[in-house]
Amino acid sequence: MTIEHAHAHSVSKPWGVLDPSPWSNAGDGTKTIGEIWYERSDSTAVPPALLLKLLFTSQPLSIQVHPDDAYAESTGLPNGKTEAWHILDAALEAKVGLGMKRRVSPEQLRHAIDDGSISDLLVWHLAHPGDTISVPAGTIHAIGAGLVIAEIQQRSDTTFRLFDHGRGRELHIESGLAVADFGPADFLVTPTRLSEARALLVSNSYFTFERIDLTSNSTWHLEAEHETWLMVVSGSARAASFDVTTGDAIFAQSDRVTIHAARNGLIGLVAYTGPLVRQLLKCVAMETIQ
Repeated sequence: MTIEHAHAHSVSKPWGVLDPSPWSNAGDGTKTIGEIWYERSDSTAVPPALLLKLLFTSQPLSIQVHPDDAYAESTGLPNGKTEAWHILDAALEAKVGLGMKRRVSPEQLRHAIDDGSISDLLVWHLAHPGDTISVPAGTIHAIGAGLVIAEIQQRSDTTFRLFDHGRGRELHIESGLAVADFGPADFLVTPTRLSEARALLVSNSYFTFERIDLTSNSTWHLEAEHETWLMVVSGSARAASFDVTTGDAIFAQSDRVTIHAARNGLIGLVAYTGPLVRQLLKCVAMETIQ
């Protein structure tokens, strides 16, 4: 039985931002923070299966692809990398790229990488706050500038960069071509309303991803049967013995998390391993505001 206030670890990236507030106070004005990784507070515990992140982009990321489990294991890695994004904030005209406009051959893709036209082959979509995008392993993808994204993924840092906008970082073209799907990809996920407080965003063989909306001054039980992550998107609450607000996260497993939503309520993202948990969330008290 485990409930922990997750540790937020900032990661510098060339495409990051100097000020990640209100999501984090890690910015000191001297380095660009591209990612916040949420880690278990117990560093001696067995590593979790999932990795929860925040991404902040002031420039476009590389065009890239991630391996599936089979390819990863064939190269000695423990697993592949399927992920999902939930857009928290988006500048005007901010875009994400997902999949090819048409199916191409490996030779055509290699040529597009060489001459820089791969960006023209990618399908670019305007991004809006509240959008959710599923990115299975093998999907060629990119994230544009001006975005704040919550990402849940298989725990892996394996990325094969195909094109990097002249930043001079290493490319991984042969590995990328070996794992890539050379065709179009589905884009937006349509949320499924499970209850007044729950909306299902993504469910696959690796994780289930939900949005929860807890009303002002209400108390809830969150049943963390499996590895479970809760990130606060807005509002505040008392979760177990921890006070949490925007940008905070909780890790729980084989336990029940009691959440007392504050006067401003709480909107959060919940991710957990395994299939959909039907009885994930139960309201146990609702205070009447006079």
